[in-house]
Amino acid sequence: MHRTVVVVSNPDPTSLSHHVTAEITAALTAAGVPNEVADLAQEGFDPRFTLADRQLFHGEAPTPPDVAAQQERLDRADHLVLVFPMYWWSVPALLKGWIDRVFVNGWAFDERPDGTLLGKLDRKTIHLVPIAAGDADLLRRHGYDTAFSTQIEHGVLDYCGARRGKTTFLYESESKSTETLAAEVREIASDLVAATSATAAV
Repeated sequence: MHRTVVVVSNPDPTSLSHHVTAEITAALTAAGVPNEVADLAQEGFDPRFTLADRQLFHGEAPTPPDVAAQQERLDRADHLVLVFPMYWWSVPALLKGWIDRVFVNGWAFDERPDGTLLGKLDRKTIHLVPIAAGDADLLRRHGYDTAFSTQIEHGVLDYCGARRGKTTFLYESESKSTETLAAEVREIASDLVAATSATAAV
């Protein structure tokens, strides 16, 4: 049975991010999909890239225990779902630091002496659920949608060899009615269950 880890990055447990996470995990559970939540703020994950992380990157030191724990959890998963609010048209610092520290050389990819790159997350499908205050037209007009795709989908997922799953923006998160948001969140959860099932069969 394929396993999904839902990673949420928001310090407020009453946030829309956590509501989306709860809907997704409830839908996965109802569909019989084993899942767990990685609540980075609640777990107190330290996003700072320290000297120990730099030494690990260069193969000069062992993996810090908190990073090893994250990697072990992800090793058990076939699908990752990242749920986060957009800050400055990108991911929050907490999630960026999690990526910086966890998706490292030797685990997420290998940089070979000849300069070639081997992505090591080819057995994982990563889905993104960015929560944006603006609308889709705003992101398109300013090129933020392209910048986000280049930075996160290509710059992280493709670089590590992961399969691109669904990227589903929840737009106008601060201006839509509660009823509209609730309906869209339910649809996102349903779509992710379907996407997980479809990509699991590949």
